[in-house]
Amino acid sequence: MKFAIHNSSWLDRPDPAEAFEAAKAKAQWAEDHGFAWFSVMDHTIQIPRVGAPDEPVLEGWTVLAGLAAVTGRIRLATLATAVGYRNPAHLAKIAASVDLISRGRLTLGIGAGFFEDEYRQYGWEFPPQPATRIRQMEEAVQLILKMWTEPRTTFHGRYFRVEDAILEPKPVQKPRPPVMIAGGGEQMTLRAVARLADACNTVGGEPAEVKHKLDVLRRHCDTVGRDYDTIEKTHVQGWLLARDDAAVAAKRERLAARGPLPGFVGTVSEAIDRIGQYQDAGVELLINGDRNDVETRELFVSDVMPHFV
Repeated sequence: MKFAIHNSSWLDRPDPAEAFEAAKAKAQWAEDHGFAWFSVMDHTIQIPRVGAPDEPVLEGWTVLAGLAAVTGRIRLATLATAVGYRNPAHLAKIAASVDLISRGRLTLGIGAGFFEDEYRQYGWEFPPQPATRIRQMEEAVQLILKMWTEPRTTFHGRYFRVEDAILEPKPVQKPRPPVMIAGGGEQMTLRAVARLADACNTVGGEPAEVKHKLDVLRRHCDTVGRDYDTIEKTHVQGWLLARDDAAVAAKRERLAARGPLPGFVGTVSEAIDRIGQYQDAGVELLINGDRNDVETRELFVSDVMPHFV
């Protein structure tokens, strides 16, 4: 089991002008303390399950480029870029540039998109049918992979097209950076993972639910002739830890003003047990959707991660 930190909130410091400095410090700390991955959200406004829509939010790929320049080992990703936010050929160029800046540490996290309010605020078209957005995502990934690997790309899809397009320089990683598709839709999204992705990402859910999703993914792999073991299985949710029940109760009370606390809230021993269940379900990379709680991060390093070496 590997461990990761996902920067889901930009409220580590009271001054919004310090948001990047806070993310940089967190990413560098994660790199120095054994975490394998650091990701940022790619949203223009905060999503409902994390915070209020008017919270300060930085642009994800801009931040990722900055982090690529000030870290040296940790893998960097968006979790996840919605297909509707950028022309995929442009996204291929952005991602290739971040891979170059990071010297080959990028994972492209991509999803079909879900946050309709954000689409409307920023003038992006929001197809109401999830199936349409998933098909757009699949086509975008196909185009991106071609842009990363072909000298010139001509692509005429249902949703996207390019003509004799040049992308130079190519990404540093060979044959190209890995692609992680986020989401657990059993009929279409996990089938897209089996066909196109190097990693999947499930969001929340009990270990039994995650195991079920991964069993579905395995069946899709069998159908398309894909080796299930070549796909990295990742899982993200919020984790809030304390050493004992009294400390957990105090933390709940202190953080209640921020709103609901989705995800896991409990003691270190309970967390170790739950993480073991996720590992048994097939999860290989556990991503902490960080709630700006320093103690939780430190307890992961001192008490949790050593159990899964």
